[in-house]
Amino acid sequence: AAALLAVAGDIALVMDGAGVIRDVALTGGGDSQFDTATEWVGRPWNETVSGDSRAKIDMLLREAVHQGVSKRRQVNHVMGDVTDVPVSYTTVKLGQDGSLVAVGRDMRHVSALQQRLVEAQQAMERDYWRLRHVETRYRLLFQLASDGILVLDASTLKVLDANGAAGQIFGEPTDRLIGRAFPLGMDAPAAQALEELLSAARSAGRAGDISLALQGGRVFHASASCFRQESATLLLVRFSPAALPEAGSTGANSPSRLVDLLERSPDAFVVTELDGTILTANRAFLDITELASEEQVRGTALATYIGRPGADFPVFTSMLRKNGAVRLMATSARGLHGNQSEVEVSAVWVPEGEEPCIGFTIRDIGRRLASGPQGARDLTRAVEELTSLVGRVSLRDLVRDTIDLVERHFIEAALELTNDNRTSAAEVLGVSRQSLYVKLRRHRLVTPGTDRDEDVTI
Repeated sequence: AAALLAVAGDIALVMDGAGVIRDVALTGGGDSQFDTATEWVGRPWNETVSGDSRAKIDMLLREAVHQGVSKRRQVNHVMGDVTDVPVSYTTVKLGQDGSLVAVGRDMRHVSALQQRLVEAQQAMERDYWRLRHVETRYRLLFQLASDGILVLDASTLKVLDANGAAGQIFGEPTDRLIGRAFPLGMDAPAAQALEELLSAARSAGRAGDISLALQGGRVFHASASCFRQESATLLLVRFSPAALPEAGSTGANSPSRLVDLLERSPDAFVVTELDGTILTANRAFLDITELASEEQVRGTALATYIGRPGADFPVFTSMLRKNGAVRLMATSARGLHGNQSEVEVSAVWVPEGEEPCIGFTIRDIGRRLASGPQGARDLTRAVEELTSLVGRVSLRDLVRDTIDLVERHFIEAALELTNDNRTSAAEVLGVSRQSLYVKLRRHRLVTPGTDRDEDVTI
């Protein structure tokens, strides 16, 4: 009966009316995590589970005795000192002698999926709060801007949003501008010029500055940009007071435009002297370093925040001297309050000229979903820790410890890939099953005395 019921699950336990295990049937054979379950014979069922699961065992037994079949409940079996194995059981009463059979399903894969779901949900919550902070900063900058800014619906030209400066330009409160059709109370020449400006922005994505006279004869420069938000096309119109342009600061190649773009870039950008002293940095770099203003970071060393102190910056300068640029070098970033993140760094330098400097572009890659095995980052971190021992430990010991670390990692990855099926794991790794057992014991991946091939040697 146990063997028949075990087909419906991964394990079946035959017990007497008192809940003492009399027989065990497995569907996974001796290669599953339940290969030590045969040792439960003769023991009460509630002694094979963790303390918080014993009340559930009593409920499973009581329901089976009184109702014939129990509800399904999940308990955690104690499998040595390494881990607890979650199993979902249903208990059935057999015959008139009070015998019971508990049919269980291995829930480790469900627990792994739940863990990944929790991690994904936490990542979504972090993204949500980051977007909230970005929106708060956007609203603050939007309202504090000295230029008048309007956001229009590209299809109807109705005002969707406006800042305080725009209300002052058009002589009305901001809330009264929202919902009105654009242009707003302008004479025919100005309205015609703005319509042509918006048409050019819709077709080209951006339209350059034009000069026009608004209410009271005041002259403004107007520019427009087209962008998409969700499924709608919007126009951003900017009005700035006319002023005499500085030489070399007009047109698409204006240095002020480039500075503005770099300041708003989602990737961190920082300029340092040749020795690594920071000259200037954008808002994204301040977010990484957890500082509030550029004055706090100016004059400090880049190595304080990026890479290993005293190690990575010389690598940057060496590669710059050799190749003239650094592309996508993976390292880590540290914030003022101890938060760390993985980043990619690209760099270019200008060693000659009036002000020699180095420009760094830093991209946060910590939120990218890892495509490798679950322990890949732990392995990388462990190897980095071993690398930090260079100079204090001999090369022979470092190589030996690194080989053991890598071997253990790949054995764990193979067991995870095969759901702890050791025969399949041995085939994946290209070793014999006996050799795998030896390595498992050597790396302490099994509890001594629980492996049935304990006497096998190479």
